[in-house]
Amino acid sequence: MLQEQCLWNMTAPNIDAYSQMSSDTQAAVCIIGGGYTGLSAAIHLAEKGVKVVLLESQTIGSGGSGKSVGLVNAGTWARPDDLNISLGEVAGERLTQALGQAPSLVFDLIKRYDIDAQATQAGNLHMAHNAKGEIDVDIRYEQLRRRGANVEVLTGSKCHEYCGTTSINKALLDHRAGTINPLAYVRGLAKVATNLGVTIYEHSGVETLEKVDGHWYARTAKARVKSERVIIATNAYSEGEWTEIKKTFYLVYYYQIASEPLSGAAAERILPYKTGAWDTRLALSSFRRDNDNRLLLGTVGGTQMKPKSFYQAWANAVQKSYYPDLPVFNWQYEWCGSFGFTQDHIFRVMEPDEGLLTATAYNGRGITTGTLMGKCFAEYILTGNRDSIPIPFKTLEEAKIPFAGIKSGFTELGLTLYHAGQCLKIIR
Repeated sequence: MLQEQCLWNMTAPNIDAYSQMSSDTQAAVCIIGGGYTGLSAAIHLAEKGVKVVLLESQTIGSGGSGKSVGLVNAGTWARPDDLNISLGEVAGERLTQALGQAPSLVFDLIKRYDIDAQATQAGNLHMAHNAKGEIDVDIRYEQLRRRGANVEVLTGSKCHEYCGTTSINKALLDHRAGTINPLAYVRGLAKVATNLGVTIYEHSGVETLEKVDGHWYARTAKARVKSERVIIATNAYSEGEWTEIKKTFYLVYYYQIASEPLSGAAAERILPYKTGAWDTRLALSSFRRDNDNRLLLGTVGGTQMKPKSFYQAWANAVQKSYYPDLPVFNWQYEWCGSFGFTQDHIFRVMEPDEGLLTATAYNGRGITTGTLMGKCFAEYILTGNRDSIPIPFKTLEEAKIPFAGIKSGFTELGLTLYHAGQCLKIIR
């Protein structure tokens, strides 16, 4: 029976719950948000002896960090040359280099602190679903190889072997990448942070944030934190009217569905090297297997105002398109999350006031970008060197997106029509 339940909640190791903040406290740095960015920043600050308090409005991993596909990808959705056009050559190259090393940062953290993140560093596949997609794969390959990235183009029988389908004839294999259980990773980061002396409070959403006499005060329902610095690390799950950063992105939803554990030769042929994958469709589809040999499919789009059968029909159509040899099976779990999106696919970094830092709009690359930015924020706080941040700062006004809610709505409508076209076999 298909359950509306995130698979990762069932397969990630449990951790102890953290208490709600009930009395005033103070720290050198207050971090708002217990996802990849906030916890990475907390760890890298605590390693240098900085006192950190982290406030999470719900529970660790309850936001996007616990609902993602779990693809540990390098770079951004934008191609490297496109980053240079948007940011300038020097800044673009700097960001490409930093994000190219981000998967190693994730996997090194996992190894260094022995985090049970169910990690597989076998590379990920960008699968060309048609002739136009094949051209895109070739362009990305040329641009990445020119910069020394460890990538290769797979064609013919080798492509069919890696993807597990003859429906794909060309794919870009990025050897830097891999997969994790995203909730296991973020819970593991929280445990590491706690062991390093970070104080974490759950169910402690910030209601006001104000600066008085050179100090920041983050107030929750029951108490407040006094600090010298604040990192807002809530991104797409920002809450409350006290922050304007919600206007720097528009929300895009992401749906996922997981099969029951599969077995047999047909199942074993799907992504046999445990790579993750996504295709070149306008409304991309993602593919991976978990440690229990479930098939996970995902796509951009939300579940609001759709019948329960909508995405199951989509999943059946995609499965039959790519993996027609699979025997009949049952879908077991489905869930939906959201991420911050920008039209140029580039995230934003801001310092709205002295001592206040934030990053938003990771455009679906939260695992690597969030982990990297947490480390970069820590380095900036420790050194005061703006070069610690691998992307130019924007002001809040520069970063705001006009009519963000309307853009989100129109995006969702377009995605719904696209998926309907896939189900009706109008769109290949």
